[in-house]
Amino acid sequence: MNETHARRGQWLLITAAVGVLLWLLAPILTPFVLSALLAWLGDPLVVRLERAGRTRTVAVLLVFVLMVLVITLALVILVPLLEDQVGQFIVWLPRLADWITVTAIPWVEHRGGFKLATYIDPTQLIALLKGHWQQAGGIAATVIGGLSKSGLAIIEFFANIALIPVVTFYFLRDWRSMLTQIRELLPRPLEPVVVRLAAESDEVLGGFLRGQLSVMLSLGTIYATGLWLVGLDLGLLIGFVAGLVSFVPYLGAIVGVSAAVIATLVQHGDVTHLALVLMVFAIGQTMEGFVLVPWMVGDKIGLHPVAVIFAIMTGGQLFGFLGVLLALPVAAVAMVGLRYAHDRYTHSHLYGGEKERAGVDLALVPAPEDLEILPAEPAADAATPEA
Repeated sequence: MNETHARRGQWLLITAAVGVLLWLLAPILTPFVLSALLAWLGDPLVVRLERAGRTRTVAVLLVFVLMVLVITLALVILVPLLEDQVGQFIVWLPRLADWITVTAIPWVEHRGGFKLATYIDPTQLIALLKGHWQQAGGIAATVIGGLSKSGLAIIEFFANIALIPVVTFYFLRDWRSMLTQIRELLPRPLEPVVVRLAAESDEVLGGFLRGQLSVMLSLGTIYATGLWLVGLDLGLLIGFVAGLVSFVPYLGAIVGVSAAVIATLVQHGDVTHLALVLMVFAIGQTMEGFVLVPWMVGDKIGLHPVAVIFAIMTGGQLFGFLGVLLALPVAAVAMVGLRYAHDRYTHSHLYGGEKERAGVDLALVPAPEDLEILPAEPAADAATPEA
């Protein structure tokens, strides 16, 4: 018993030391963690190419080039496009203020029978938003302005950027060997359980990242393209935001429809464009339910949306950007650990009571609602002679 308690104390000390070390080295570890996540995402494709007959080096090179091209295109195309949309939104805010003051508030006051104009002043909010945006000078100006304060910060920033692709390539190339070495370092009594829990964590995390993130990006593309074709000035911004928050069920549709309807009423103010906007989101929701989720997610076990939100917020609060990167892997491991603890509890003496102590496995005992009630057969009458 004393040996068991001592071992648990050692593991608690090791866990606490790792947590403190992560907190102290957070700025340095960020590019390594990001590279590890990219390598983890690309490793299944490397394995598929290997099974198709490619060598490990060729497969890693193909996947690495593909990842670099995708990330470069996203940065070159999407970032300036979204920054332009945000700038257009700031310029577009006075029209929104006029619509709220002239149309929305009088309509609500007429239908509700109470004064709303005394509590809402849209001009102050819009002036505040415009002032902050003009002060920042855009996303690029904000980043450059922060880096220009220190030459060391500039060197550190570009060193981290240059480090990410290099470390990602080595992680991709040596991913399997690193996992093997980690497995060899595990204590032998714990090795089977840790390997099984790691495989389940990989399934949970993969079900979310590789599945749900693909659905989010696809929905964002569908919404943004549809709203752009409808002729909405802020269609790209609204569409991508609605797609990115769609990991919470119905939240993406609610946010997107609300923002798109307001933007349509302010810009066009007719029923035709409003119907087209609603049609875009109806098509997106249909595609999500019948095509995207069954194809990209299927029956994989993903993280619960509430767990995702809580994990990201907690990680960012405790460890900054490194915590945001580590949030989902830690949440996946925690969810698998909780399932394992629940399974151990339901098979323990504490849960089983007298039946468990008597050697009865409760997992084999059917629930009352699962028992089939059959009519009782009539007892054979021994006194009745056979015909």
